[in-house]
Amino acid sequence: MPSAAHPGHVPVAELVRGATVESVHYGSVAVVDREGRLLHAAGDPHAVTFTRSALKPLQALPFVAAGGIERFGYSKAQTALLCASHSGEPRHVEAVADMLARAGNHGTDLQCGTHPPGFYDARGDVPPPPPYSPLQHNCSGKHSGMLAWCTQHGAAKADYLAYEHPLQHEIRRAVATFTGIAEDRLLAGIDGCSAPNYAVPLSALARAFARLATADVDADYGRAPRTLADAMTAHPEMVSGAHRSDLALMEAGRGDWVTKIGAEGVQAIGIRSHGIGIAIKVADGQKRGLYPVIVAVLDALGVLDTAAREVLATWGPHAISNYRGLRTGEIRSSVVLDKRADR
Repeated sequence: MPSAAHPGHVPVAELVRGATVESVHYGSVAVVDREGRLLHAAGDPHAVTFTRSALKPLQALPFVAAGGIERFGYSKAQTALLCASHSGEPRHVEAVADMLARAGNHGTDLQCGTHPPGFYDARGDVPPPPPYSPLQHNCSGKHSGMLAWCTQHGAAKADYLAYEHPLQHEIRRAVATFTGIAEDRLLAGIDGCSAPNYAVPLSALARAFARLATADVDADYGRAPRTLADAMTAHPEMVSGAHRSDLALMEAGRGDWVTKIGAEGVQAIGIRSHGIGIAIKVADGQKRGLYPVIVAVLDALGVLDTAAREVLATWGPHAISNYRGLRTGEIRSSVVLDKRADR
């Protein structure tokens, strides 16, 4: 019997060598409408999983809803950075530095830690040795927004990541509102950037992105969801970076798809024109299995046109080669979406 500890995942992607399946990635998919009604699924659509960086648009809601964008004069590109897992490219670092300065904060206030800038890995390069700046951390835009919320509300900055900090209370309220999961049922943990993160059923994460994508004026957060979704789709290069999947997906969606990847094989997508949200989890956390599943799910839902297929051509099924450049097999999706009728 599937449970929160042992979800009922099914095969969703496979690596084929020659004519033989060599490796299998397991996972689950949930497709829902903005009310949370399950439309399509694979595996366990209610599997409980940490949202990781897919949570970022919801973490930005309290700041945006309270007028933070207007108060500090953040550009649309900087608004997208609030939701970013950026690559630490110069454009990202410069924009984050300006966000901090506009709110009277400094790089030393960031509590996200440091890591090699992601753009090196994205383009296949080896990063230089440390030290690295916290402004290059993929979550520095999110943390800059959190610090700006503290400035906005006169709240303490030294412990802005503490679970009981007023900011984190407001974020939990936003997460509960958009996922439909009561605050006292949210399963908490600490993310890679040291901020509180929450595990919810896949269907609840999908519901959050359906609501994010479709709200013009939200009953609880006004125009904040629309502001964030519009910024992300207008500036996907700030949400991720060159050679990254979220950039490719939102370019393929041409303003209709708002999407955010999360660590450990999580992807959330909201499609405005269809009024749906999608959440995917690959159980082993490998992007190798996640990418072809994303494309296969979008294809099964009938949202890929010729232009979108061209943009996503390298993210779907693709050949695997060895170190001599010889083709040895391929990675491909095996996901099967079933129609559900939770109406």
